[in-house]
This record gives sequence, C-alpha cells and structure tokens, in this order.
Amino acid sequence: MPQAPQLLCRESSLLAFNRRVLAQAEDPRIPLLERLKFLCIVSSNLDEFFEVRMAYLKREWRNQPNLRFDSGNTPAETIAQVSTEVRELVAKQYQLFNQILLPELAQHGIHFYRRKQWTCEQQEWIEDYFNRELLPLLTPIGLDKTHPFPRLLNKSLNFVVELDGRDAFGRASGMAIVQAPRILPRVVRLPENLCGGETGFVFLSSIVHEYVYKLFRGMTVKACHQFRVTRDSDLTLEEDEFTNLRTAVQSELRDRDYGDAVRLEVVDNCPAHITEFLLQQFDLTENELYKVNGPVNLVRLMSVPDMLALPDLKFPPFKPYYSKRLRKAHSILDEISKRDILLHHPYQSFEPVVRFIEDAAKDPDVLAIKMTIYRTGSTSKLAQALLAAAQAGKLVTVVVELMARFDEANNVQWARRLEEAGAHVVYGVFGYKIHAKMALVIRRESGSLKSYAHLGTGNYHQGTSRIYTDFGLLTTQRDIVRDVNNLFMEITGLGQANKLKKLYQSPFSLHPMLLKNIEREIAHAQAGKPARIIAKMNALLEPTIIDALYRASQAGVQIDLIVRGMCALRPQVIGLSENIRVRSIIGQLLEHSRVYYFYNDGAEDVYIASADWMARNFFRRIETATPIEDPDMKQRVIQEGLMLALSDNTKAWQMDGSGQYTRIQPQDGGEVLDLQTYLLNQFNCQ
Repeated sequence: MPQAPQLLCRESSLLAFNRRVLAQAEDPRIPLLERLKFLCIVSSNLDEFFEVRMAYLKREWRNQPNLRFDSGNTPAETIAQVSTEVRELVAKQYQLFNQILLPELAQHGIHFYRRKQWTCEQQEWIEDYFNRELLPLLTPIGLDKTHPFPRLLNKSLNFVVELDGRDAFGRASGMAIVQAPRILPRVVRLPENLCGGETGFVFLSSIVHEYVYKLFRGMTVKACHQFRVTRDSDLTLEEDEFTNLRTAVQSELRDRDYGDAVRLEVVDNCPAHITEFLLQQFDLTENELYKVNGPVNLVRLMSVPDMLALPDLKFPPFKPYYSKRLRKAHSILDEISKRDILLHHPYQSFEPVVRFIEDAAKDPDVLAIKMTIYRTGSTSKLAQALLAAAQAGKLVTVVVELMARFDEANNVQWARRLEEAGAHVVYGVFGYKIHAKMALVIRRESGSLKSYAHLGTGNYHQGTSRIYTDFGLLTTQRDIVRDVNNLFMEITGLGQANKLKKLYQSPFSLHPMLLKNIEREIAHAQAGKPARIIAKMNALLEPTIIDALYRASQAGVQIDLIVRGMCALRPQVIGLSENIRVRSIIGQLLEHSRVYYFYNDGAEDVYIASADWMARNFFRRIETATPIEDPDMKQRVIQEGLMLALSDNTKAWQMDGSGQYTRIQPQDGGEVLDLQTYLLNQFNCQ
C-alpha cells in the first residue's frame, strides 16, 4: 500500500474550512439570522475559491499538466478531487437553506415568497414594482448574427430566455439574454400589510421570471432560466510592461470582471440544451457546470439580517472596551510615552489606534507619519487623518499595497487622494506584497526627535476590527521604533536589508528565525528538557516549516497549532507527528491574530506577527514579527491568544491526520468554555 503524502491538499483543506463554517449555519444554538449569514459566508468563500484557487489550478493544468503539487496530485487530479468536494458542499448548503433555514425563518414571521405563493394583492404590488424599478433598467439582448452572445460580468445575475414568434423586424432567433444590473437588490421586501403584518421578501429572480414577457412584446416566452458565471479574477502584472503601478492596476481592474470563465451556475431545472448552449458560450465543460436548487447567488442574502430589527435572532451586540485612561487622554502619544499599550481587538477598542494617527495629525510637534495600508475600507478615519496631516504640511509617507486582493480598487482611490494631498505614496517593492501592519510617528520633544510605533496582526480597517480578533502594540521602545523606521526606508528607498535588533521580517529573517526556534526546541527535547511550541495563525502550508515541526514532534517537542483555515500538516500520525495537535476555532468573531510561542527552557519567547505560515508570507511578502517582552503583556498574549483557544470546548474543532475535523464537545458535567464569549465578558463588552 503506497504511503500517504506528508502534506495535505491545500484546496481540500480550504473546503474543509468552509464545511466548518457551514456547520455554524446548521447549529441551532446560534441565532437564526446569524446562521443565514454563515450560509452566505460559505457562498462568498466559494466564489473566491473559484476566482482564485480553481482558476490557478486550471492555468497549471493547461501549462504544466504533469506538475505534482506537495500533496502528490497533478492539477487534473486536484481539480477532480475538489470539484467533487465542492458539489457535496453546495448540495448540503442548498438543502440546509431550503429544508431548514427557510421553514425556521417562516416560523419567526420571515417569509420568502415563491411565485406560486403570491396573493393577488402581492402580485399587483410586485408588478407595479417591476414596471417602476426594473423595466427601465433591463436591456434584453436577442441573440442573432448582429447580436452575438454578450460579454457578461463576473458573478452577475443573468437570465437566458427562450422565445417563440417574430419581432417587429421579422427576427426569430428564439433566444435572448437579460442581465440584471448589479445596483438592483437581489431580494425585495414587501410591505407588511401585504404579509399579514409579518415580514415578506421576494427574490429578484422570481420577479424577472414572472414579468420577463414584458421585455418581448408580441412574442411568447417559452422559458426563463437564471444563471451566473464565475471568472478568473487574479490580477497578473509583468514588471517590464508598465511604468506606473497604480495606472497599471487600474487598467487590469477594468478587465478583471471579464477573465476566463471557471464555473457556470444554473438552476437545477434548466434543460440540457440550454446548459449545453451556455457552456459552449463560456468555453466550459460539463465538469464546470454546477446546478443549484434555489437562487444562483446566495451571497446577496447577506443584506437580509441588516433589514430586520430582530435582536433575538442575532448575536447580542457588544461594545469594545475602551479604558477611561485612554478615552480621556489629551493625547494618545502622551499615554504611549508613559508605557507601552497592548490592545486585543475587538475585545478592546480599535479607537486608540485611530487616535494614534489622528492625534499625530493634529499635534504641532509631530513632524512625520509613516504607515502601511493593506486593507483600510472605503470610508476610513485613519486615511482621513493621513490626508489631514499631509494637508497640514507634515511629512506623510504611506505605503499602499495596490495588489491587496479584491481591495485593489479601493486602495487605488486612497493612493490617488493621498498623492493629491501631498503625501509621499509608495507602492512597495514589485513582486513583494506589503502585508506588514505598522505605523510610525516622529515628534519633536525637548529639542530632540522621539518615535512612536504601532505594530499589529490585523489591517488598519475599522470595519474588520469589530469582527476580527487581532493584537496590536503601541510602543516607544528604542530598538523597535528604530527597526520600524529602517523597514520603511527599505521599502521606500534602495539598498541592502538592514540588520534589525528586535523585529523579524519577511522575506529575509522571519523564516530563518522560526526554523532556528524550532531547532532550539528540538535540542531542548533531546537534552531531556521540557520543550513546547504553540502557534496561532490563519493558514499553515509552507513545507520546510512543516518538515521542521514533524522533526520536532519526533524529538518529543509538544506542539499545539491553532489554525483557523488551511492546514497542510498531518497531525497525530504515528511515527510522523504524534506530538502535534491542530485545532481550528470558528465562532462569532473571525480568529485572525498570528501569535508564535516557544518555551525556550522557560524563557517563553512570544511574538505577534502579520504573517501566516505560508510560502507567500515568508518569501513573496514584506511581513513583521514583533517580540512581546514585557512580562505582563507577554502573559496576556499567552493567556488570551493561546491558552484560552486550547481550552475552548465549544467553538473548537480537532483535526486528524487525514484532514478531517471533529467538533470538540465539553465533557459531561465539565466546564463549558467559549473563548470569544469568555473574553467579551472579561473585558465587559456589554
């Protein structure tokens, strides 16, 4: 019997993560509207899976069909494997939606009315809505020699219409395409008086199906079927093909929505001759056809919970803890000057980080601000503060990562506005994404310059800071702020890499540091000393790190890995990884922080970092890892970031050597611990 490869398939691991997310939608202990959100999150994740990972696999299959991935499979074998897994996941998803969530929503007075269920009064209102809101915006395209199949946007909702008869010009192609503009809502809320005082929604697709005949006067609509195509959305730029990265990215973004097709979704009652016709138009095969029992885009149902003021069906709202000392402080800079500040978001407010930049922008003694932007949001108080600082004449340097996937357009806009305000905007180093989360403020104090830094595990994004768990450090430590300034000079200027005193960076010193620390734990274990590694991250894929962890396990090092998403390492395999345990936490908040812990003979070395343990983070990105040396702060990171996650028996999943996950259950009569709820209570986030 052939030996199993030592690394798991990353795409299968990503789908396993989405099965864990779908389990939240299945869990009756979770509020009903939150379960609907989890269902939508799975659909959104699958969209990205096809846009990025499946598109990549197809390219590799075309260009290197004999390539063997780390899992041992070829591109074609991987595509076949994950396609089967996706179909099973999608079938389970729609079964949950149709057979469980919709009936439970109806029990709470929330109805999604199908066409056959419309009352006469509802139908009258819906027809009027169609005439007012849809008819002026819909543009049917009859297919004939002068009207070829249209160029359809990525993930847009479309309808293929079969027709009978001839139009005013004598044309009788028998087929037309109707595109639903993206500005239209995919679910329409009905007036309560038409729903017996309850809440009623109608799918846009149902409205178009019912009244599509109005677009084809004098002809007979034989059938109407909704469909959606997913396209390759990865941006690719060659360094010798452009002179300005921002304009090049803008140009590429215009074409992103029209990349090569990778998936066709149709309703399951769509006849074979229609699906064959559509597959031909998109140059897809039957293997890339996905039939669904319901709306072809469940993602757009994400808007429904926000339309409903039903707190009993949602997670209880919480207010991040914001200490009175920081809230009342005249300047956050003055507070940092007194002592370092460690923040654990979203349990602790992100506002001190925002004020760090805002106060620096207003402080007449601040001379310069430097900051990285990977994801920041379309309406960002941080970016506004940088604009204000630049307009006030301060030296503002902003490193904007224009290639942050699916945030490119937003970052391009902020880069343009910052440039116009007089900031120095740098796009980093071509070929290396700027993923480090760091900011530096330089202030004149008592005749000399003093520096303040922020380093974190999460993006400078006020929206995600409310739902992502992350650590951040505000500090004036001399070696750290000097290292941060050196990193900015590396990114914005030219020259050899600086030797840093405290920080570790990719692509130079971070990967070697991790390997060195793993080897040190191996040496301690071999010497009969206690040896332990704990690490928390979003993904673990890099082969040399995994190989080092395998060797550490075999030497007797106790290893606990908290990996939210993809994990290619096989834990608990006899002779390979008996001493490695992998768990994943899936809950109300998205576990995003990266924390590394090495026992080091009792010294307990702890780092917070921006990097997951993936090849891209180590070798194709600029990342940072920051040591936490203050004893109290170190213990906070260990306890809040690691130990509670290892004790969680409510939201945690344990991984086995085949890549399967089992949900951890509290022992009968034992303590129940949900780390997120525990921390929300600890920080009194009511």
